[in-house]
Amino acid sequence: MQLIRKNMSKTIITVFMGALSVVFLIPLVWMVSAAFKFEKDVMRFPIQWIPEKINVAYNFKTVWMGKVPFYEFYLNSFKIAIITTLITLIISAMSAYALTKINFKGRNIVFIALLSFMIIPDQATLIPRFLLVRWFGLYNTHAAIIFMSMFSIYFTFLLRQFMIGVSDEIIEAARIDGAGHLRTFSSIMVPLCKPVLATVAIIKFIWTWNDYQNPLIFLLDKDLYTIPLGMTLFRDDFTNNYAIMMTAAVSAIIPLLIVFIALQKQVINGIALGGVKG
Repeated sequence: MQLIRKNMSKTIITVFMGALSVVFLIPLVWMVSAAFKFEKDVMRFPIQWIPEKINVAYNFKTVWMGKVPFYEFYLNSFKIAIITTLITLIISAMSAYALTKINFKGRNIVFIALLSFMIIPDQATLIPRFLLVRWFGLYNTHAAIIFMSMFSIYFTFLLRQFMIGVSDEIIEAARIDGAGHLRTFSSIMVPLCKPVLATVAIIKFIWTWNDYQNPLIFLLDKDLYTIPLGMTLFRDDFTNNYAIMMTAAVSAIIPLLIVFIALQKQVINGIALGGVKG
C-alpha cells in the first residue's frame, strides 16, 4: 500500500512538473511561430500556432542580409563567448585545484577573502573597471569584454566544492608516481571534473552571450557589437515588425540550444554523481 502511494505521488508530481514546463515553453513556441509568419498574422487572435501562410524565407533574409549586419553581431558574440568561457574554465579550475589540493600557508584566508568579494555587486566596480580598461588601452575592443569577464569567484567556488569530493589518496598516488601539480591537474583532476566543467561552460557561455552591460559600457563601434546590442538596433529599425524581431530572437538563441544539447549529457552525469555523493 505504501509503495502504491509512493508511485502515485511520483506520478502526480511528474504530471504537475510536465504541465508547468509546458506553460514556460509557450512564449518560446509563440516566438518560433511568429518568426514563420507574415507581420499581419503575428497578432491575430486566436493565435495560429501553425501559420497558414509561411514567410520564413523573407524574415530570415531580412535579418541576415538586411542593412543591420546581424552576421557581424553573431561572429562577435561567438568570439567573445568562446574565448571567455575557455579562459574562465582554465582559471577557475586551476584556482579551485590550488585551494583544495595544494597545502600552502593562508589557503583558508585566501578562500574567505574570495568569498567576501562575491557580495560586491558588479555595478559598484563599474567605474574602476572602466578606468582600468582605459588605462590598459583596451577600450572599444573585444579584449576589454574578455578581460572583464574571464575571472569568476562563483565558478571557482563551484569547482572547489566539487574537487573537495575527490579523494586525496588519488592525488597522493600521482605524486608518488612522480607527477607534478600540472600533470596531476591535467591528467587526473580535469577528467574527474568533466561533469561540473560542462555545467560551468554552459552557464558561462550563456551569461557571456546574453551580457548586455559590459558591451554597452566598453564598446562604441557598431561593427564590434554583440547580439544583445545588435537586438537594440533591430528594435529601432523594426519597432512594429514583430515577425522580424522574433526571427532575430530565434536566431540569437540557436547557439545556446546547441551548446546545451552538446553538453547536457555531462551535466546530467554531474547531477547524478552529486545525488549519489549526497
